[in-house]
This record gives sequence, structure tokens and C-alpha cells, in this order.
Amino acid sequence: MSTQPDTAPETRQFEAEVAQVLHLVTHSLYSHKEIFLRELISNASDACDKLRFESLANPSLLAGDGELHIDVSWDEKARTITIADNGIGMNRHEVVANIGTIASSGTRRYLEAMAQDKKADTRLIGQFGVGFYSAFVVADRVTVLTRRADAPASEGVKWESDGKGEYTLEQVELPGRGTTVVLHLKPEEDEFLSGWKLRSLVHRYSEHVAFPIRMPKDSDAADAADESTDTQPAGQDEWDTINAASALWTQAKSEISDEDYQGFYKSLGHDFADPLAWSHNRVEGNQSFTTLLYLPAQPPFELMMGGRDERKGLKLYIKRVFVMDAAEELLPNYLRFVRGVVDADDLPLNVSRELLQQNRQLEKIKASCTKRVLDMIESLAKNEPEKFDTFIKAFGNTLKEGIGEDTGNRERIARLLRFASTKAEGAAKTVSLDDYIARMAEGQDTIWYVTAETHAAAAGSPQLEAFRARDIEVLLMSDRIDEWMLGYLHEYDGKKLQSVAKGELPLDEAAKQQHEEAAKAAEPLVARLKELLGERVGEVRVSARLTDSPSCLALSDYDMAPHFARLLREAGQDLPDSKPTLEVNPQHPLVQRVQTEADEATAKDIANLLLEQAEIAAGATLPDPAAFVQRMNRLLLG
Repeated sequence: MSTQPDTAPETRQFEAEVAQVLHLVTHSLYSHKEIFLRELISNASDACDKLRFESLANPSLLAGDGELHIDVSWDEKARTITIADNGIGMNRHEVVANIGTIASSGTRRYLEAMAQDKKADTRLIGQFGVGFYSAFVVADRVTVLTRRADAPASEGVKWESDGKGEYTLEQVELPGRGTTVVLHLKPEEDEFLSGWKLRSLVHRYSEHVAFPIRMPKDSDAADAADESTDTQPAGQDEWDTINAASALWTQAKSEISDEDYQGFYKSLGHDFADPLAWSHNRVEGNQSFTTLLYLPAQPPFELMMGGRDERKGLKLYIKRVFVMDAAEELLPNYLRFVRGVVDADDLPLNVSRELLQQNRQLEKIKASCTKRVLDMIESLAKNEPEKFDTFIKAFGNTLKEGIGEDTGNRERIARLLRFASTKAEGAAKTVSLDDYIARMAEGQDTIWYVTAETHAAAAGSPQLEAFRARDIEVLLMSDRIDEWMLGYLHEYDGKKLQSVAKGELPLDEAAKQQHEEAAKAAEPLVARLKELLGERVGEVRVSARLTDSPSCLALSDYDMAPHFARLLREAGQDLPDSKPTLEVNPQHPLVQRVQTEADEATAKDIANLLLEQAEIAAGATLPDPAAFVQRMNRLLLG
């Protein structure tokens, strides 16, 4: 810790994670270098939003300068680009917290994302809230001049760094509030020293920022004339506003083009891709609010990393004043991939997150947002199958969480889910539950499924053999969340969902009688298997499920699938021990050999292998893999 007083210039080291980010930024090749301008304008917009919100309680913060704006200028001679705002500004402590250290987990999560995706570029920076560092993509030195709105002119702060591990802090005199960021460009970045280039980037990435983005008047003409004189800050009347500078969602839908909606989404979501769909609605009545919601085409990186804590998908405005990122209060967790804004007319402007959680009006807004999102997904499923397929691949597993989390919409969510199936062929690699029901044979009243750790394991499960023989379709579920989801999805459209490993099979009278006869004839075999396996099994019985394989595991109605139980144990969950039920096919030569084998040790090896291969097929963990290998080798050599 430095012992210097706050007023003295000092040099500090970046925290380790910030230094890592800066190293990545300055030593990597990025496909979208120009993203720095979008990120710095986004930060400036946030600063203006904060000032507008704080000034509601303290109007003196505006101090006669109530027209909030963001200015972009450049100086060819000095080779600098300057982004300035008259927003809330920062004091010395905030500069250190926001730039030199980790103010949140965003920096660390950014590094984790970069480690997972070696091809990732600056698109990640904005999604993790560390967009300031994108300045070092094009600059070898960055200067920040800032003064908080409630601080005197003498308490301005100058921050400067070359991004190589250190930064300097100095207290300076600043007459106006707000923040100015000056980028000293690297030698190879001359393309950005152009009014035309900067203006085009603002139109591409920041057109719908809700504050005026200004550039010096006649900047394009100056470019054309190749003027290289030192560009001084323009006067108040020497700036042109170059963006729409209005809240897009407040405009009539008839006045907004698809390009406008797409551009606003890219700015809002720090994304380069167009959204799959959007929904823009105004609700009037006892409660008035506007929603503009987007379905992304690809998962935000925090979702790809399994993040459920840092949700920044929806922004809450009250009467066009930004209040907070309030995704948790505006949408259920299983829709956390949605991006957009909600602008409410009737909430108090001094609302806190704690008050939001108890606000009945917000529950109605949340229900409305949820309905709008599900409407969008249903519309894609019905009218745009290719886009819907993209959506399901990106967000299908996240949507499945809604089966357990949103009881009121459970059937509606289930209708949107897609699964692999023993009858899914050609281009239709997956089926809906409605597809399955439409193909059910007369008299069938059960939706059958099998769960496994992988698609190949599900498709190759021995428990499917009898169903294939009877031409009964089975859903193949291999996502980790499926077993959890099925704990809540017991039926759909009046049809029971049941695992092929549980309960009795749908046998006609003739097949049932045949099975009973086979079971009676195999009683001595079953008795010997139980004797040989001893405490390793709870029960041994003849299977109606098997036609080709020698053995499989069967589960009771309340048993957990072995592969899922293994995953929970690996995650540290304590689960009760239970003994498996082994089903055997008495017609299989390996099973018959148990009965005919005279050598007791060999018969015991075979019996254990029948159990162990059934456990492997079900995704269970073998209690003693080494013993399994030894048994297998003895039989192969014997």
C-alpha cells in the first residue's frame, strides 16, 4: 500500500488479473479492432445514465449542464482519439477500483472465457464488463481525465498507462465534471485518424445510444481536404450529433426498421451477430410499461461458462431513466439468455433491488416478459424452423430448466423441447413430444424414453431391444440436465412419461404368457446367479426387455439412473447406497453358460461380468475396475 496522500502523484501496479487482460489485449490479433470505440462509448453512456439517475434526488449534480452528451474527436498531428462525456465522472478511489483492480468478477471470468476459447477476440471484453481495456487494442498509451459530479474542480483525477503493468495517478484541476479518455494510437492504427471512419463506426455500433454522440462539425470535409492541423476541442455550437440519440423502444414500431432493431441489439448485447427474433410491445392500463426483448443467435459467454449468478440480460428503465440491470426481477432464470429493456411508467424512481423483489407490479411485468419470450420461441418453431433449430442448439438445455422452475408454463415449455428418437431420421434429427404422440400406435398411452451420458450410449442401450422389436418409438435423452428435468415432467398432454428401464413393458397377452413361461423355466438359472453374485445385487430376474444382449439393469420407479447418480457423487452429493436389479436374457449363450459351467470360479467370473457389462451400459461406475479387467482376461484366455 502506498503511504502517499491522495493529492500526490503516484505509480501503482495493476492487479494480476488486470495485467493478464492487458497482456492478452496488447499481444493478440483481433478480428474486430474497432470494437474499442463501441466499448468506450458504452461506458460513457453508462456514466450519463448514472448521473441522470442520481440527479433525480440531487438536481445540483447537473450544475447548469443538463444536456448530457458524448463527444468523439481526433487529432491527426498528435495521433490521438478522444472520447469525452459529461456524465457522473469518478473520484480517485473509483478510478482505482474500476480500472486498476477487479471491481467485480468480470475480469476473472473474461480470463476464464479466453482460456476456454483460444479463438475468442475482443467481442468477449464487452460481455464481461471490462470494455475499457479494449482501448489498448489500438493504443500504446491511454490517458483518463475525470471528475465526479459532486467533487470540486480541484479534485480531478488523471490516470495514465501504457498497459504494461503500471499506471500513474495524479490529482489535477478539471473545470467540468465527467470523463475524457484519450487514446494515443499505435503506429499501425492510422486508419482510425479519420472523421469518416469514426463516424461510420458510431453508426455501425452505437447508433441507438440514448444520448447524443457528437463529432466536430465539417469533420468529413476536413478529411477530404487532408487537414492535419492540431484539432482543438470544438465549442458548444461546433458539434454535430451523429446518432439517433433517442430511446429506440419509445418510438412507434411502424417507424423502426429491422436494421434499427438489429443495430440496437448489437449495441445492447455487445454482439456482432443479428438476433434470431425480437418482440417490441407497449402495455397500457392499470400498469403501463414497454418491453423490447431479443433472442440471441448464440449463447452469451457467461451462459456458455455455466454462469447463473451474473445476469445482465435485461435493463430496467423507469420513465426512460436507466435504473439497473435487473434480469433476475424481470425474467425467470431459465430465460437468462434473453437480452433487452423494460421501461416502466409506474415504479418509483428511487426503487432498490430489495424493493423490486417485493413489488407486485413487477411480478406482472415479469409474467408479461415471460409470455412474450415464449411467444417468440413458439413463433420460430411454427414459422421459421431453421432459426428455431439454431435456437434449440444454443439454448435448448437452458430452456429445460424451466420444466422444474416454472410450473405455470411447464406444458408450454415442454411443447418447445426437442429430443433425439429411435425414429428420428434424415433432416429431422429431433422430434417434439407432439410429434411422438402423433406417431403412437393405437392403444399406447405412454411416452417412452431412455437416458444416458451420451447419444451413442442411449441409442445403443440394451433396454431398447424389446421396443425396437415391437416398433415402439423411444426418445433418446443424453443431456446432463435430462434426468433432473424428468423428475418434474411426469406427463405431457395426458400421456405418462416413463423410462424403458423402469416398470413393466407393454406386452400383449401372448407375449406376457411367453415371458412368464420363460421366467419359470429359468428359475434354477436365476437362483444360481443370485448365489454367485451375492451381496452385489438386490434382485436377479428374467428380462422382457432383451432380445440380443445378455443382461441389463432395471430400475424401480423411484431409482435414479446410474449415470446421473455417478455425476451427482462426483459433484460431492451424498446419495444412499442401493443394490442394482439385474435382468438377464436366458436365451443368450453367455447366460446359459452360467448354468452349464462346472468350474465354480469360472461361473462366478461370468456372473460378475454379466452384472458389470450391464452397469457399464447404464453408465454406472464399476466398484473395482481392476477386478473386472482380470475377470475379462481370464475368460478370454481360458
